[in-house]
Amino acid sequence: MESPSTKKGFHLEPFKWKSIIKYLLQGLLVIAPIAVTLYAIYWVVSTVDSWLPIFRQPIKDFEGRTIGYEVKNYGLGFVIVICSVILIGYLSSFFIQSRIFSLFDKWLEKTPGVKYIYSSVRDFFEAFAGEKKKFDKPVLANVDDTDVWRIGFITQRDMTNWGLRDHLAVYVPMAYSIAGNVYILPSNRVKPIISVTSSDAMKFAISGGVTSVDEDNATGKKDQLTSEKKDQLTSTIDIA
Repeated sequence: MESPSTKKGFHLEPFKWKSIIKYLLQGLLVIAPIAVTLYAIYWVVSTVDSWLPIFRQPIKDFEGRTIGYEVKNYGLGFVIVICSVILIGYLSSFFIQSRIFSLFDKWLEKTPGVKYIYSSVRDFFEAFAGEKKKFDKPVLANVDDTDVWRIGFITQRDMTNWGLRDHLAVYVPMAYSIAGNVYILPSNRVKPIISVTSSDAMKFAISGGVTSVDEDNATGKKDQLTSEKKDQLTSTIDIA
């Protein structure tokens, strides 16, 4: 007689030809995320690695003539670039060095033509990884003035310079895209999301609602929020 543990063990069902489409889809479901992730890592490493032509391999045509060169650093260029970026970030954290970088920053901001590109790229990266992160306040935005809410992030709390009082600038990401839209909404049509982290809110919005919220992080954050912190979050919405 089989024990209960044996009955609950791994059971391989017999192969059925009529279920071949089902097996194919299940195989893609397992392999596709792994393959896309590995390819994305390979693409990033190979692209950054090719920025420094340390070792070059000649490309020849069928007659043996050299028609170009292909960079073959085998990861060395990637390591040098990443280490250089880390070193620059480390040096810029000091006061003396940060003054040098700030002078360079101001010089680029005053350069005609270049300042528009430089300031836009700088603000974009600071919004994600800088000291003044913009996408750290997830909210529900009522864009269409109906009972339909969109997940967004507050980017500007004060719009008086634009001639609008009691309004907020909310960035709403698009599903399966790096693009998004910016809406200027009255503060009473924006609700703060308290029980979900900003990273979970961003993943949920970009994935089209497919990904689930990390319950452990959400519960932990919710428990950590005191009434004082809730009032602070709400005050960012209710602008006097």
